[in-house]
Amino acid sequence: MSEQRQSRRERLRAETSAEIKAIALRLMAEGGPGAISLRAIAREMGMTAGAIYGYYATRDDLVTTLINDVHTSLVGAVEAARDARPADDTAGRLLAWAQGFREWALAHPEGFRLVYGDPVPGYEPPDGGAAPEAERRTCVGLTGLVAAVWPEAEPLQPAGGHLWSDFTPALVSAVREEYPGLPPAAVALALRLWGRMHGLVSLEVFGHLRAQTHNPGHLYLAEMLDLLRSLGLNPPAEHIPDRA
Repeated sequence: MSEQRQSRRERLRAETSAEIKAIALRLMAEGGPGAISLRAIAREMGMTAGAIYGYYATRDDLVTTLINDVHTSLVGAVEAARDARPADDTAGRLLAWAQGFREWALAHPEGFRLVYGDPVPGYEPPDGGAAPEAERRTCVGLTGLVAAVWPEAEPLQPAGGHLWSDFTPALVSAVREEYPGLPPAAVALALRLWGRMHGLVSLEVFGHLRAQTHNPGHLYLAEMLDLLRSLGLNPPAEHIPDRA
């Protein structure tokens, strides 16, 4: 009986925590990053300030949890999309990662705005960042897709040397542990690919393409197919649009 009561107590606590996070994201979507407030959430839930502090001691604790949840959800989505393609289908896996990123962002606009929009005013992330493991998986995963086409893709890239000192020690350590023979130029390429994926998605999520196109998905696909060609990869036949 004691274990059943404890299980029920834990379940109720998890449900309340999830509701707190959902309301925080909605408040942010409605009023911007500065609208996240434990007292505002407590009022909406009919809780006392003291009760909500039992879940999150500070607003920054809540924001850190939200950011970690968002990054973990995102990397899980892009990894799943990538891994649905055969291991030797580099073009398909890279395109799947890119499309998985866009699909996740459109399904989770509040989360996207939290991690890629304006910072939460006054927020101080913990040492090591709010989502160190999820961010590491994202960087290493995308670098792995570059590693699959390196060094063949190297001559196709713009000239310009890169040093390991160009990157943060955490990223260097993670990449060199996973891909010890990969040069810093390949890491730079991975970050540039991430930038190309992110650019049009960000414009779409923040509503900046509405006046320009009725089909942002087609625009994004065209950009990603060009990205593949820039790496010397042939786009998967099923993803080449027929516009006849």
